[in-house]
Amino acid sequence: MVEHLRLHWRDDLSMAALLGLRDELDDLLGRIRSTRHISNPVFKCPACGHIGRGADPHVSVRATILALGRFGVAARESARALDKAWSVYRKTAGLDLYGHAATSEPARLPGCAHADER
Repeated sequence: MVEHLRLHWRDDLSMAALLGLRDELDDLLGRIRSTRHISNPVFKCPACGHIGRGADPHVSVRATILALGRFGVAARESARALDKAWSVYRKTAGLDLYGHAATSEPARLPGCAHADER
């Protein structure tokens, strides 16, 4: 995944292109987990005791930006500036952590989200 990031990163990448790169990395993560038969960890809910697999992991836009600095693909200062620009862009465009249009979810009721699965 880091090699893919190195190959496709440019300093003049637009926010739309950054979101596309995040989508590519997310697809790559899914393919790696699928081909290597990596399953999600098993968790036990502390509230009700339900035991089940956790949710599938996804690559966020911020994780993509932080990886740029961490693996030396971009200078840390430019990655930090991009992180701040992403935060502003995300708020103004109404996007979620993954660069998709944020949906307004109803307030969660007390209790477990999986209580009906038992």
